[in-house]
Amino acid sequence: MSMGHASTHRPRLVLQSSASGFAGAHQSLLMKKRVVSEKNKTQRVCASAEVVRNDKGEIVQKGSPLVMPEGGRNQTNSVLAVILGGGAGTRLYPLTKNRAKPAVPIGGAYRLIDVPMSNCINSGMSKIYILTQFNSTSLNRHLAKTYNFGAGGVRFGGEGFVEVLAATQTPTDKEWFQGTADAVRQYSWLFEDIKNRSVEDIVILSGDHLYRMDYMRFVDHHRATNADVTIGCLPMDDERASDFGLMKIDDQGRIIEFAEKPKGDALKAMAVDTTVLGLDDKAAAMNPYIASMGIYVFKKSAMLELLRQHPEMNDFGGEIIPLAAADYNVQAFLFNDYWEDIGTIKSFFHANLALTANPPKFEFHNPEGPIYTSPRFLPPAKVIQSELTDAIVSHGAMVKNSKIKHSIIGLRSRVGVDTTIEDTMIMGADYYESDEQRKLLESQGKVPIGIGAGTTLKNVIVDKNARIGKNCTIVNRENVQEASKEEDGYYIRDGIVVVLRNGTIPDNTII
Repeated sequence: MSMGHASTHRPRLVLQSSASGFAGAHQSLLMKKRVVSEKNKTQRVCASAEVVRNDKGEIVQKGSPLVMPEGGRNQTNSVLAVILGGGAGTRLYPLTKNRAKPAVPIGGAYRLIDVPMSNCINSGMSKIYILTQFNSTSLNRHLAKTYNFGAGGVRFGGEGFVEVLAATQTPTDKEWFQGTADAVRQYSWLFEDIKNRSVEDIVILSGDHLYRMDYMRFVDHHRATNADVTIGCLPMDDERASDFGLMKIDDQGRIIEFAEKPKGDALKAMAVDTTVLGLDDKAAAMNPYIASMGIYVFKKSAMLELLRQHPEMNDFGGEIIPLAAADYNVQAFLFNDYWEDIGTIKSFFHANLALTANPPKFEFHNPEGPIYTSPRFLPPAKVIQSELTDAIVSHGAMVKNSKIKHSIIGLRSRVGVDTTIEDTMIMGADYYESDEQRKLLESQGKVPIGIGAGTTLKNVIVDKNARIGKNCTIVNRENVQEASKEEDGYYIRDGIVVVLRNGTIPDNTII
């Protein structure tokens, strides 16, 4: 979906790409005020809405009021984003053994947190808080290096900031974050701080979703409908609907009912007319349900009121928002594009391998909405006499005399000769081992970082800095679904072998 708007002045990125070809180190963000002339005042509309003109020639969207005209000020000063770092990430274990969910590497060169952060930047939103709690060291390091607003990071002008808010004990709050709403509640005083005096709306985001979205369209729809809360939602068909929390709307798009993973007749009862939210008749017939994306826009005053009036409620999706629907204007905003929840090993694995499709459903390097990440200054990948099919090879990697199919080869990866890799994600390494170091390790009977010669991998995730020896076969030959072999350097989750970060698989191992 396009991130731009015709004839609308948006914040633009001035990029000086690093040697590795990825934007990061010398990215600058030139925040320009949106100027709208009296002669040609720009209108903004919902991303998925059907746009028509009324008898007066005014732009309207089906099923909602007239959209708001953009004023002559920078509207992003009045919007603040809160990205939730998530819980312990048990469903992504062992990838979350030593890191927070949003810090998990994805796509060969990125981390999950880069997705909402980049969406915010590309949407012109420059006030961002990230709430963290579990294993947040690597996440904090990545954020500091990539979005530090100084030399070497993405920089904002004006009042922009990125701040990490860690769970902490205070005289009034002596507990860790108990849920999404409780996490925001414990820092609610910040939203009334002097530097946030101009903030009118707060966007609540998750740090473990893969999608590209213009959040300002989300906010504009929220304001156009005069909503207290707006929920991002996805159109759903009969097959997938029962796996999600569903919502029911009236003919104005207001949410009036919620149901968590309904089945049978309860599912049928949650069907709605999705043309109200902008789908055409054919698409609406195929997708008669709407599911929550787990992202929200709150009017700041409404959010603070709800959090303070209900201190016993700790979760937005399961408690605060269903309660708010009774007395507040809670609206739905339809996002009809690629979206994936990367909350389990299985969904994480398949979302990564889907990036190798041609064309993929999601592109990290979309020029209209690029995904940013940490600068690394690595050389281009080096591929010698190898056969690659539907593969992504990241910068700094070296592949020699190997066959790679439907796989991702991450940063600084070393793939030995006569290696066969299929349906596999290799995250790469945080550092290089020199040829001398590698030879010394081998002479001592140890395993260097990377994939050893003669090894076969299929249906595998190889975490950072892992060492897989020569002539290994890791294919889950016995089709084991779950196994915990931490002492042997790996786990099996949903039938996928996960080689641990810093783990070692000796020569000639068969899994």
